[in-house]
Amino acid sequence: MNFATIGQNIVKLTIKYWDKFLLTGLGYTLSLAFITVCVGAIFGALIALLRMSKFPPFKWIAAVYTEIIRGTPMLLQLYLFYFALPQLIPFLNKKQYLCVAIALVCNSAAYVSEIIRSGIQAVDIGQTEAARSLGMSQRLTMTEIILPQAVKNILPALGNEFIMVIKDTSLASTFFIGDLMTQCLLVKGATYLTMEPLIMVAVVYFVLTYGLSKLLGFFERRMRRGDIR
Repeated sequence: MNFATIGQNIVKLTIKYWDKFLLTGLGYTLSLAFITVCVGAIFGALIALLRMSKFPPFKWIAAVYTEIIRGTPMLLQLYLFYFALPQLIPFLNKKQYLCVAIALVCNSAAYVSEIIRSGIQAVDIGQTEAARSLGMSQRLTMTEIILPQAVKNILPALGNEFIMVIKDTSLASTFFIGDLMTQCLLVKGATYLTMEPLIMVAVVYFVLTYGLSKLLGFFERRMRRGDIR
């Protein structure tokens, strides 16, 4: 392996295909990750509330959903949603991006629900009992006492989930929806180069996730200083 040749090829590919990697690929990857985390957080919160519900059927449905999603590979889920959804919902026929996004949302929602549930349960139950003894309703106790404290436990984990989703979107390249790995495969097919496109996309993923992890760490430190004060 000639590392000098690889380096020269990477420079040439970067100049020629930077728009595919930095504009098209990165745009698809970030939009897919953003949609997955935002919509997944909403569904995850609903699943978490159902799992903490005192109504057994709701609790059972939420538990079964969470265990099935967490117990099966994401790639398998992508295949199932990609091929099954258009048959169940004709509107989604030939809408590959939307099918993949729905699959990622459903997967993320299961993990986010556990993050939210653990964040709520981490709040001292004595505060709930004190609020109820003062005459506050269960809804008011949750919105005014429990959730504001749980958010501090939830936000760092949600940030980590966002970083994980960015990396997991690489599986979507199986269906060629335009993400970073899809662009890598297209450049590989056009240039007959294997190592160079992989190194380029690896650098983009690393810079993106490393930058987001550092930003997340900054906010975590700010939150800890707020607790100390």
